Amino acid sequence: MASVIEQCQVAPSPGGVAELTLPLTYFDHVWLTFHRVRRILFYKLPINKSDFINNIIPPLKDSLSLALKHYAPLAGNVACPINLNGYLELCYVIGDSVSVTFSETNMNFNYLIGDHPCNATDFYYFVPQLAEPKDAPGVQLAPVLAIQVTLFPNFGVSIGFTNHHVAGDGATIVVFIRAWAELHKFGGHEQFLSKEFIPFYDRSVIKDPYGQGMPIWKEMKKRNLEMRDNVTLPEHKVRSTFTIRRDDIEKLKNLISSRRRNTLTPVTSFTITCAYLWTCLIKSEDAIKEDIMDDNLTEFFGCEGDCRTRFNPPLPQSYFGNCIVGYFARTRHADLAGKEGFTTAVEIIRESIRKRMKDEEWIMNGSWFKELNTIDENRMLSVAGSPKHDLYAADFGWGRAAKLEVISVDSGVGISMSLSKSKDFDGDLEVGLSLSKTRMNVFAAITHGLNFL
Repeated sequence: MASVIEQCQVAPSPGGVAELTLPLTYFDHVWLTFHRVRRILFYKLPINKSDFINNIIPPLKDSLSLALKHYAPLAGNVACPINLNGYLELCYVIGDSVSVTFSETNMNFNYLIGDHPCNATDFYYFVPQLAEPKDAPGVQLAPVLAIQVTLFPNFGVSIGFTNHHVAGDGATIVVFIRAWAELHKFGGHEQFLSKEFIPFYDRSVIKDPYGQGMPIWKEMKKRNLEMRDNVTLPEHKVRSTFTIRRDDIEKLKNLISSRRRNTLTPVTSFTITCAYLWTCLIKSEDAIKEDIMDDNLTEFFGCEGDCRTRFNPPLPQSYFGNCIVGYFARTRHADLAGKEGFTTAVEIIRESIRKRMKDEEWIMNGSWFKELNTIDENRMLSVAGSPKHDLYAADFGWGRAAKLEVISVDSGVGISMSLSKSKDFDGDLEVGLSLSKTRMNVFAAITHGLNFL
């Protein structure tokens, strides 16, 4: 469904670091067993194959090379000691590069960028698989980034990204993509690269006052540290996008205020949206299950919180790597499925974030990692992405993207939803889901018009 035009390796342009080795911190280690992260940006660009080959491919390669000059570790590898007696490192040496594939497809561009249900497997033609790990003296080297650019003749192009999460969190990867876009848009003139896109590499700023690094690493070594990028196609799922309008978010906020006027301070759009989606997903499951769900079954919600500002002194926002922890909420199935389910969801999500967001000791002593072992991932709704990381703002000179798809929400157990700013209107939020076709239809019916409230 996508034929290769060119497969190449793009290395950082001269003038950057000769080599760079970054030790993985305890914030990085927890992602060693996590599936690879896959995203696709779709852009409307009505060009033919000749224009693509002659006018799009060369500047994309040149600007990517310039971006990698500043983000050299993304051209490198995760170095894993074969005997696991040492720590893992993120290493870049001269000669390392990123695998980039340029391809062409005859698939329907407008179908793929629509919000309607699409076969989840259709998108896998447009995201690359990371190359196989290579053996080196004492270590195994696994690439951390691959890119695929696909032409939809006379309609547009897509840019697919696959990265290993240990290389960096959403803040890191998004600023890299935006830096590449900015360099491409301005013809490779580095003086136009915003300072916010220049990464900060000093890992010594990650303090470990409670000595949690070694226990976390020992725990991760007990698990299957698979260095290969294994892809499992979601053959029985469809993907849909739902936009939560700002006006509807305000209606939901007003509803919560009227129900809990004296006990709840104003809630964020993030909390409102996640609580609403969580409740709808619970109700959609109940609607299609033949067996009655156990009312006492524990349901979980999980999201990530950026910890860069929790250090003393705070880390720069451009810190390169992972610096996030998980916030978790839990309650009985009956509490979410009942009449007051939405209100309950708002309260417990809000409280879990409020309680942990400023709890520096909880972050520093590793309690967040221990809490992971108490979660049943099969019964969890997790959030991928954040409205704070605006990938729609990645403008390669072709305007804002027509669609963002976070493909990796297909992976793992439980349900994961992507959350981002809307591509169209400020204040609106965009949610991506991957579900069975039956459940997606029921979920769409429940959410239409906020009727269930």
